[in-house]
Amino acid sequence: METKPTHEQAQLHLQIYDMRREARLRQGRDWFFKNYFVDNLEDAMRIAAPGTETGALAMMVLSYWEQACALLNYGLLHEGLFFETSGEFFGVWELVKPIVPQARERFVNKEFLAHLEKAAQRYEAWIESRSPGHVAGMRQFMKQMRSQLATAA
Repeated sequence: METKPTHEQAQLHLQIYDMRREARLRQGRDWFFKNYFVDNLEDAMRIAAPGTETGALAMMVLSYWEQACALLNYGLLHEGLFFETSGEFFGVWELVKPIVPQARERFVNKEFLAHLEKAAQRYEAWIESRSPGHVAGMRQFMKQMRSQLATAA
């Protein structure tokens, strides 16, 4: 049986959650899930280039989840509690995943979003052991949302 979260882990978990409520980060998260549909680094640079407003929103979301996942990967957050209550990071990973290898090469940073990637890989195994088919269902849902948003634009 998995251990229960410590009081310190629970407190940090609540602090991480509270940060998500910050107005600018909420704006970034809203923009990200409505607009960050990329197939390659060129797409990412077109819709969220560094130095632009949309680039700032994208990096705010990516850096927030990279930091939260770093805390998780270092054991400062309780994995079960995090996975049970914080699935959004996996959706972020799914949207950014296509550009990560190119970004790592272009910016000569093999650690770019490595904490997010590592946590997403563990989450996928964790959720599939509890709810088989969830990841495939979520990917299908995200694909439908992408089509609907593209049609509406």
